[in-house]
Amino acid sequence: MPLWIMWLIAAVALGVAEIFTLTLSLGLLAIAALVAGIAGALGMGVVVQVVAFVVTSAAGLIIVRPIAQRHLQQPPVLRSGTDALVGRSAVVVEEVTGESGRIKLVGEEWSARALDEDQTIPPGIHVDVMEIEGATAVVYPREALP
Repeated sequence: MPLWIMWLIAAVALGVAEIFTLTLSLGLLAIAALVAGIAGALGMGVVVQVVAFVVTSAAGLIIVRPIAQRHLQQPPVLRSGTDALVGRSAVVVEEVTGESGRIKLVGEEWSARALDEDQTIPPGIHVDVMEIEGATAVVYPREALP
């Protein structure tokens, strides 16, 4: 069996192992083995194949892997729109019940309803926004109500 076929078998084996481990290292070695296999298929000697494998794997592990690791460890995407309002604090402007009410949230008045349908929250009480349903904030008081 020609050596270049062995390189391709190694590339496939390393690629499959990468799928199960997700380390990024084995995938880069699989690419290096593929490059060595292509070099062998083009009729280049064993020395050229080994050098192609070593250079490609070193480049991948030294240059590509740290860049990929940095991209994987980036902070989560910033929340925007109404998603950014969930968890914020607001002040009740007009009594909030399980069906209706008004709050001041981030400088704007919003329609609101209490998370607990049996609860009534009087004006002036600080609340937390639990979720946004359409244009209505679902709120819960920060402190026990008097």
